[in-house]
Amino acid sequence: MARKKLPLIEKAEIISAGAEGKALAKTDGMVVFVPHAAPGDVADIQVMRKKKSFYEGLAVKFHRLSPLRAQPFCSHFGLCGGCSWQHMEYRHQLDFKKQQVADQFQRIGKFAFPPPEVTLGSENTTHYRNKLEYTFSNRRWLINMEASEGEQPEMNGLGFHLPRLFDRILDINTCYLQPEPSNSIRLAAKAFALENDYSFYDHRKRIGFLRNLLLRNTASGDFMVVLVVNSNEQDKIFAMLDHLKQGFPEITSLMYVVNTKLNDSLGDQEAVLYHGRPYLTEVLENLQFRIGPLSFFQTNSAQALQLYRVAREMAGLKADQIVYDLYTGAGTIANFVAGSCKKVVGIEYNEASVKDARLNSELNNIRNTVFVAGDMAKALNSAFVAEHSTPDVVITDPPRAGMHEDVVKMLLEMAPARIVYVSCNPATQARDIALMDDLYKVTKVQPVDMFPHTHHIENVTLLQKR
Repeated sequence: MARKKLPLIEKAEIISAGAEGKALAKTDGMVVFVPHAAPGDVADIQVMRKKKSFYEGLAVKFHRLSPLRAQPFCSHFGLCGGCSWQHMEYRHQLDFKKQQVADQFQRIGKFAFPPPEVTLGSENTTHYRNKLEYTFSNRRWLINMEASEGEQPEMNGLGFHLPRLFDRILDINTCYLQPEPSNSIRLAAKAFALENDYSFYDHRKRIGFLRNLLLRNTASGDFMVVLVVNSNEQDKIFAMLDHLKQGFPEITSLMYVVNTKLNDSLGDQEAVLYHGRPYLTEVLENLQFRIGPLSFFQTNSAQALQLYRVAREMAGLKADQIVYDLYTGAGTIANFVAGSCKKVVGIEYNEASVKDARLNSELNNIRNTVFVAGDMAKALNSAFVAEHSTPDVVITDPPRAGMHEDVVKMLLEMAPARIVYVSCNPATQARDIALMDDLYKVTKVQPVDMFPHTHHIENVTLLQKR
């Protein structure tokens, strides 16, 4: 049976920046999501997928270009899954992110809230990340005319996974997310591997020596490099690490991980120190934070400082108050606000992160923090509150999925005077706040842009007891 031909929508106007970084048009009552378009564009859109209530399409011809547009700065734009908004001027990105928060609060939350404040933009819109993870693959994506030039192209590559393709990577020439020598280290590692005939990982067959290259850095210029391999062939591991060590004095921490699992997650793996220190040290205000190879730390350090300052200001802490910091991670927020209150109690499910949190308190001579490891939905209960006292203020920074409903119920039972809700997903944040609307009112909404040229937005919301 012949497949039904999908329509071509002629001269459709892009009306807004939609979900997941895709722009949005409308036709005959159907929403159309279009990547790499900007509000104000007029284009012919070829529908690629038809769903029950929306289309997904591609702009195949532009009749008018939006005045909001900017020239993309990266040669990988359009293929790489990152930086998908770099075709729009940054000031307009900030406006759309603010609108995204308001839309989610209105559509999902349906509670009263003041207009979101102007999005706090990032001073650096490129080279702002302090962590990148690259993947070695023997099935890189062929671009332009590579597949038809006659000679067999080199298929080994080191870069990022292509969207929706687990087994193909886009080989990266220059990435604008992390400062130098990030690109130089990646290119040197790839060149050494090719020259010495190291095998790159095959994600279908689950074979191959080289798997990942993790790069972390600090504002002071120190770099951590973690090489992830599939087998413990130390002569090959040490040869590559020696090559990187000799070429890049900025590397102050050089490590490797032998990961024989079928997935790339490293949380349960051991990082072996080969050279330098087993950690980096980042400084925020007057506090030092140690970052290990597997530690969680906000990937935009400068904006993390802005985020923590917003959270601290909204908390409005007093010297005699008790604070709970939910989903505390490595205790960055807890330690950041500890000087403004009597005690901070941090809860985090990951035991390794809790160890980092305690270490960061010790490192900064902070003595009024307590960190507890446990599943948030189970650990935060009446017995826990009886042991640690009822909080005056709660700061919560959950993962993208938001808070478990049992956590929300416990917040309502504890009924602190203020809740500062930090979220990387305004949709789940709106859902959770709606569950607390009877007891709390939203009094301030502050978006903070941690990820320029993407649709992602961090949002801090203050809830005050009615």
